[in-house]
Amino acid sequence: MSRVVGVAVAATVILADQVTKAIVERSLQPYAVIPVIPHFFNLTRTHNPGAAFGLFSDSPSPWKATLLAVISAALILMLIVAVGRSRHLDAKAGVGLSLILGGALSNLFDRLAHGRVVDFLDFYWRSYHWFTFNLADSAIVAGAGLLLLRAIAAD
Repeated sequence: MSRVVGVAVAATVILADQVTKAIVERSLQPYAVIPVIPHFFNLTRTHNPGAAFGLFSDSPSPWKATLLAVISAALILMLIVAVGRSRHLDAKAGVGLSLILGGALSNLFDRLAHGRVVDFLDFYWRSYHWFTFNLADSAIVAGAGLLLLRAIAAD
C-alpha cells in the first residue's frame, strides 16, 4: 500500500472524527440522550478527560492531561517511525496502521486543544452500557482488528 493512500485514510479519519464531534457539541447538551435504536444505541454527549474507556478520568492529578498527551504523542511517533521504516505494507497492515494513526492523532488533538475528548456513541443491552466512544476510537479498534486479522492469516 502506498504512503499516499495511508495518509489519505488517516486524514479521512481525522476529518470525520473532528466534524462529528463538532456537530455533537453544537447539537447536544452534555449528557443529553437521543435514542437512535431503542434498547441498543443512543447518542450521548460526554467529555472524557481520561484515557481510553475513561481510565484515569476521575484522577485529580494536575499532570494527568499532560501525561496522557505525552504518552499518546510518543506512541504516535513510534507508529510513524515503524511505518516509515517499512519498505512495503500489505493492504490490511497499511489500512490498519492508518486507521490507528488517524484516530490517535484526532484524539490527541482534542486532548491538547481542550484537555478532554468528546464521546457520543453509546451502545448498550438492557442496563449494560459499553463505554461511550467516538469515531476516532472506532477507527483505532478497527485498525487493531485489521492488524490482528493479518497476524492470524500470516500463520
